[in-house]
Amino acid sequence: MKETPVTPTRVTPRPPATFTLTGTFELTDGVVGDDAGGCKGGDGYDDIFEGTAVTVYDAAGTVVATGYLGDSTREGGTCRFSVSVGGVPTGRGFYKVEVSHRGTVQLTEAQARAGLFGASLG
Repeated sequence: MKETPVTPTRVTPRPPATFTLTGTFELTDGVVGDDAGGCKGGDGYDDIFEGTAVTVYDAAGTVVATGYLGDSTREGGTCRFSVSVGGVPTGRGFYKVEVSHRGTVQLTEAQARAGLFGASLG
C-alpha cells in the first residue's frame, strides 16, 4: 500500500475574540482627596471613586462587559482615574462606555482597541 504524503498546512492565528478597553476618566469638579493618597468625588460626585462601575455596551445597548475605575491621581483640581475593562467582545463596530450612571460616551472599535477611551465629568 502506497502512503500518501501529508502536506503541512499553515495555521493563521485568529485575532482574539475579546480585548481590553483602556483609557482615562477625569473628574474636574467636586474633587477631594481619599484616604489612600488618591482622589475621589465629593459635593454631588460622591459616586465617583476607585472601584466605581464602568459598563460597556454594544451598538444595540446590550451590556457586553463590566469593570471598575482604577487608580486615581490628583493634579490640581482634576482627579484622573485609569480605566481598564477586560473581556470586551470584538466585531461590534462601536461601543458605548458609562461610568456610574453618568451617561455614555461612544467610540469606534478601532478607538476602543487602541486604548483611546477618554471621558470627563464636572
